[in-house]
Amino acid sequence: MSLDISDRSRHNARILTTAQALGGASPAIIVSLGGLVGQQLASHPSLVTLPVSIFNLGLAIGTLPAAWIMKRHGRRAGYMTGGILGVVSGLIAAAGIFEQMFVVFCLGTLIAGFYASYVQSYRFAVADGAPEDIKPRLISWVMVGGLFAAIIGPQTVIWTRDIVAWAPFAGSFVAQSVLALLALPVIWRLRPTTSTPVSSPSTRQPAFSTNQSNASAKVPAGRPLKEIAAQPKFILAVTAGVVSYSLMSFVMTAAPIAMVGCGHTVGEAALGIQWHVLAMFAPSFFTGRLIQRFGVNAVTAFGLFLLAISGVVGLSGLDVAHFWIALILLGVGWNFGFIGATTMVTACHRPEERNRVQALNDFLVFGSVAISSFSSGKLLSVAGWEIINLMMFPAVGLVFALMIWQHLRAPRAG
Repeated sequence: MSLDISDRSRHNARILTTAQALGGASPAIIVSLGGLVGQQLASHPSLVTLPVSIFNLGLAIGTLPAAWIMKRHGRRAGYMTGGILGVVSGLIAAAGIFEQMFVVFCLGTLIAGFYASYVQSYRFAVADGAPEDIKPRLISWVMVGGLFAAIIGPQTVIWTRDIVAWAPFAGSFVAQSVLALLALPVIWRLRPTTSTPVSSPSTRQPAFSTNQSNASAKVPAGRPLKEIAAQPKFILAVTAGVVSYSLMSFVMTAAPIAMVGCGHTVGEAALGIQWHVLAMFAPSFFTGRLIQRFGVNAVTAFGLFLLAISGVVGLSGLDVAHFWIALILLGVGWNFGFIGATTMVTACHRPEERNRVQALNDFLVFGSVAISSFSSGKLLSVAGWEIINLMMFPAVGLVFALMIWQHLRAPRAG
């Protein structure tokens, strides 16, 4: 018995939410432990945060080949490939710890970034072929998986970090591989949401395919990418995504180091990050409904406003409470800003254009995240925590300026 599009979309949302919970635990493990392993293995203090930065770099450069694989072979085949990369990445990172080889450990986090480039696209995949009226809620459902990942990742670290006494944290990266392995049978249950001719087996598409071409029907190639990228609504969507994610990564990377530098304990810093990650994903239970009720621009703008407020709190004091409140506001602001930006992107392309447009968006977003991650630790050591927070305001102001510009030109465009 076949399911209609809405039912299949909801089925895939449940599958992708589960996969997000498993795959999203990988970044949490790397962010929690990357710097600590770096302190053990790096030859210079300036390289301590390199594993996390390398992870973000892998995420950025992995978006383009991931999009090509999914366009050629379908979403499910692409996500199975990503899951295999996740398994391999944890084993290589663990091997780097076992052998006390910093380069090997960084190679493991790089490949974990490739895996994350697939996981990050789950939020787009859930919208493929879905009715317009439920897209924001489906995207939010998948992001809820990140809330469970925020629990699974840190708890995995707690349970496994000391399993191998002579190689601290190696067990956590083996566990990271196990989580990626568990995601494979989940991903296999994805169902297609695109209509395809059923004239013969030879023309059937891969399950959950994004390759719309077939032997019996010619599908338009879509507009040139340059034309799509020149749309004001695409420029706003990408800028909102870049600012939301980059600021979050920029401050989150620096915050634990700043807390320890201010005399707070490693445990207090770790707890602050855990509250931050929970705040990133907990609002996903209702973000989609807020977008439906108030509009995507309003919710995105409110998210960016919260990012700015987190900067104000960060500048107002150096107590544990100041850091924790700033990190919580940073997480909630990221959620509204990033889910809003993701929803904007889905309105910028036609079905046949989605792979290229989504890949371009993620390349720009996560490329900027990689740059912010690389620069955060260095800027903190040179300029201090105050400058980290001050730099948030012009970035937020840029997005507000683009929103105002788009609002002012809308009557003329309409």
